[in-house]
Amino acid sequence: MTAFATAAALSLPISLCRSSKLSCKKGVRGGFRVFAVLGEEGGLVDKKSTWGPLFDVEDPRSKMPKFKGKFLDAYQALEVARYDIQYCDWRARQDLLTIMILHEKVVEVLNPLAREFKSIGTMKKELAELQDELSQAHRQVHISEARVSTALDKLAYMEELVNDRLFQDRRPAESDQASPSTSTQSLDTVKNKSSRKNLKVSGPVQPYQPHLKNFWYPVAFSTDLKDGTMIPIDCFEEPWVLFRGKDGKPGCVQNTCAHRACPLHLGSVNEGRIQCPYHGWEYSTDGKCEKMPSTLLLNVKIKSLPCSEQEGMIWVWPGRDPPAATLPSLQPPPGFQVHAEIVMELPVEHGLLLDNLLDLAHAPFTHTSTFAKGWSVPSLVKFLTPASGLQGYWDPYPIDMEFRPPCMVLSTIGISKPGKLEGQSTSECATHLHQLHVCLPSSRQKTRLLYRMSLDFAPVLKHVPFMHYLWRHFAEQVLNEDLRLVLGQQERMIKGANVWNWPVSYDKLGVRYRLWRDAVEKGAKQLPFDRST
Repeated sequence: MTAFATAAALSLPISLCRSSKLSCKKGVRGGFRVFAVLGEEGGLVDKKSTWGPLFDVEDPRSKMPKFKGKFLDAYQALEVARYDIQYCDWRARQDLLTIMILHEKVVEVLNPLAREFKSIGTMKKELAELQDELSQAHRQVHISEARVSTALDKLAYMEELVNDRLFQDRRPAESDQASPSTSTQSLDTVKNKSSRKNLKVSGPVQPYQPHLKNFWYPVAFSTDLKDGTMIPIDCFEEPWVLFRGKDGKPGCVQNTCAHRACPLHLGSVNEGRIQCPYHGWEYSTDGKCEKMPSTLLLNVKIKSLPCSEQEGMIWVWPGRDPPAATLPSLQPPPGFQVHAEIVMELPVEHGLLLDNLLDLAHAPFTHTSTFAKGWSVPSLVKFLTPASGLQGYWDPYPIDMEFRPPCMVLSTIGISKPGKLEGQSTSECATHLHQLHVCLPSSRQKTRLLYRMSLDFAPVLKHVPFMHYLWRHFAEQVLNEDLRLVLGQQERMIKGANVWNWPVSYDKLGVRYRLWRDAVEKGAKQLPFDRST
């Protein structure tokens, strides 16, 4: 265990762990020094030192909270979780002290003065015994690290339950079934009721359920669909093509000619109709064939999707149910101007991409060459959100985030001090970046990503020539940092690994997306985290 890891586990400044701050005996090079020596009976004889306060911590086991009754309420369970943290802290300090004392013993054995009075065999035996003790101590340190991590996770979870008042919404029947007798049982019982045990995303991606198609999906930006142009897309493993009709309104038809199955996007748009390049058959935006050169006109129609245009985006409804009367708004907040609209095709299943976009805890480890360069690693990352909701804000990142069904992620990022994490909320930041990510499920291993970037400052950047290419370059750099990891996830998932094997507290928004999607695919009448309820 390194000094850094030890100090982090104990929540101590790193400077306390540097050997340069310690008074070492002559002839000893660096390393830790403990101001304790072995007495005649082998016991420890403490000496006063600056390290005293570090280890002079009272054993908290005598202060374990004691509660009467069959159950623990939310606040009592929170106190138990806090006690666990105190105990883990005390245990970790004892482990560190043990290692430091053993190191001191090694130094004593190797002391040049001691060598003169000991045989080589004796020294080898003593060093072998100390090596075994050190190995055991290091194993205990790793156990303590795991305990600290688990205790922090429990504490964050209990805080969530208290803040969201989930305990108060618990059914009496559920309470009667639980009978915790210890703090560990209480917390484990609570966790068993959580979504953690129910999340399993593994194996090859299954065919998409029809219920997931019954939503409006953004498929293109309006600026990309000009008169006389076409945009071929894949949506739920079916090929489609977008074009504008005679009235200028967008349409979406099957990208396959009814005659000989030729891809229509290889043709052209004539007078608001898409013309097949093989024999010239022409189709309107509702899929009806209105022209058949060199033969009699037959009553032929290809499949089309309900299509609409709103706020600079083209939407389609791929489901069998009648389309919803209204479309969700994806406009940036007031005061923002759109600076870039980018479309990419990515070789990854759209759910895995959404998992990645809904997570910020990975940023200091993954995006070290782009926007997170220079970020420190927070001791604890939280996503704070109401009990019923798919939106909230990150702590310590000054970022607000929302998952908007069925496949959109909206985020507002405070960027007044880039490269630093100081726990500022977005409201305290002077300037902001707003992002929209749309993850259209093209196929089971391909996603059509629509990215829109807006700023509430520097409007002149919008008019700088070729700025769009710079934004695209930066967006691709960020995505490439993610893609190599998500593609690895996808490969493992297809082979049977569960990509949601052990979610922790900062995975909250991603977990809620998965629960929402699972409910949709099962055809649930009442969807979880529905803002209308």
